[in-house]
Amino acid sequence: MTRNYFDNELQELKLDLIRMSSIVEDALSNSINALKKQDTDLAEQVIESDDIVDKMEIDIEDKCLKLIALQQPIAKDLRIIATALKIITDLERIADHAVDIAKITKRLSKEKYIKELIDIPRMAYIVTGMVKDSIDAYVKQDIEKAKEVSKRDDEVDGLHAQIFRELLLLMMEDPRKINQSTYFLFISQYIERIADHVTNICEWTIYGVTGEHIDLNE
Repeated sequence: MTRNYFDNELQELKLDLIRMSSIVEDALSNSINALKKQDTDLAEQVIESDDIVDKMEIDIEDKCLKLIALQQPIAKDLRIIATALKIITDLERIADHAVDIAKITKRLSKEKYIKELIDIPRMAYIVTGMVKDSIDAYVKQDIEKAKEVSKRDDEVDGLHAQIFRELLLLMMEDPRKINQSTYFLFISQYIERIADHVTNICEWTIYGVTGEHIDLNE
């Protein structure tokens, strides 16, 4: 009976991570949609959703610590719980970056954009998929999927570098575009950092299965 209870609790823990990830994915997607449409109401929704993510992080952390204290899991079971503790931290930071983007949207809401936003939404689309698939890899304990997801970080880095070059050129050509260009650079950097957090999730997933720490950035 104890093992059945523990297995059920582990399954519920995975479901909690899926729920948290879903809210984080929505926050990221909404932050970019708000940016594209200069929708301050949607941006405010993203900011408000951060409280939900913060509470979920606390609740899941509490559940993990109780499982460790009361069930005293060993080996792989312990690693599954320990990696969940690490993953929720990365998810919370991803949500924070979505809020950062939403706050910039509110600052720029009255301004005409200096250029059409193409590569930033493309980056965000890739990264949102990475978040979803990284959690799926954790839930299924799928090492190969975790590795595949982390490889998408290269594409995100490439787009970030491209955006940096384009915005730098705009700033050099017209100093009046420096303010907006700087904000767009911040947004691109936030998205690039989100991809890094996803890579962390993939690394912890692999550790949870194998017990080995692997640097997926190599």
